[in-house]
Amino acid sequence: MKNTLLGGLTPQQFLRDYWQKKPLLIRQAVPGFKGLLGPQALIDLACRDDVQARLVTNQRGKWALRHEPFEPQDFDGLSKKGKWTVLVQGVNHFLPQATELIQRFDFIPHARLDDLMVSYAPKGGGVGPHFDAYDVFLLQGHGHRRWQISTQADQTLIEGAPLRILKDFRVEQEWVLEPGDMLYLPPHCAHNGIAEDDCMTYSIGFRTPWYQELAEQFLVYLQDRIQIEGTYADPGLTLQKHPSEIGPAMLQQVGEAIHKVRWDDEDVANFLGCYLSEPKPHIFFDAPARPLSAARFAEAVQKHGVVLDLKTQMLCHGNTLFINGDAEPVAKASYRVLRELADARRLAAGSALSDEAMGLLYSWYQDGYLAPDTRRRKI
Repeated sequence: MKNTLLGGLTPQQFLRDYWQKKPLLIRQAVPGFKGLLGPQALIDLACRDDVQARLVTNQRGKWALRHEPFEPQDFDGLSKKGKWTVLVQGVNHFLPQATELIQRFDFIPHARLDDLMVSYAPKGGGVGPHFDAYDVFLLQGHGHRRWQISTQADQTLIEGAPLRILKDFRVEQEWVLEPGDMLYLPPHCAHNGIAEDDCMTYSIGFRTPWYQELAEQFLVYLQDRIQIEGTYADPGLTLQKHPSEIGPAMLQQVGEAIHKVRWDDEDVANFLGCYLSEPKPHIFFDAPARPLSAARFAEAVQKHGVVLDLKTQMLCHGNTLFINGDAEPVAKASYRVLRELADARRLAAGSALSDEAMGLLYSWYQDGYLAPDTRRRKI
């Protein structure tokens, strides 16, 4: 079955020929797409205290960068001072339609998903030529944006600039994208987006964590899960000629103790599930103000189904569910049905739920991670 999102390619063809390999321009990837919100609504979102946002300005060739928090007046009169762009991260945490847009990209594992970033710029706005260390689909909403790309190896940056702007950007290809068009870029593909008019771009990003980052966080994960018995002892201590030297006996004894630290593939999987589903530091969940009883909740789930909160991240492995950084081992029957919730972010009414599964759903409901799906939504 052909995927219109990928310009007639099947997901298998896209993954084989383009994913992490080369750019792909797709005209009318989402026919009729005009965007999910307007410029003012995006600015209003940028002014919330629970949102990550940036304001990039360029006045007479001088770049400047500001991070949240913002006030509405911060955006007054910007066009008179130069070119500018506002970028808001995690729009999928606030708009159900944004989450539904991201679900179109389910041919990429959820463990790789970062978020949906939306940017707005008046004519001439942009953030300069740069490259990203992640995969991104750039879907054009309102207006038109000119994209210039390069596969150049030179990634030298302008010294002292507040943004990671390439010093010597050499354009190889360029296109003007109109609403519904999309450009896929693999990591480290240099690109420069320039607004042709009032312009909004929807960036669906997929992260590529550094191994150093993963290794550091895995050691943090292990420190709470390892236990090595005993204390250092040296009843056979002998006199050293130089008391400042660390002796070979101490090195050997401590080395043998440290070598007792062990992990296996299951430990790595559990670490990845917890780490990759962990919400970003600025994200918080609100418990229901007037929570249903367990019995009323079960009735609501059977009647309406259940839907994940927009900010919830849920992954699976083996018979373990990972939700917002927590791991929950479950029986196979519970795993199979709750994996459907992780896949689709909702469970249909009347789903066959064991007592264990219903108990977990109710616990997550009390934490604000999900709720009965009482609202009708288009997919």
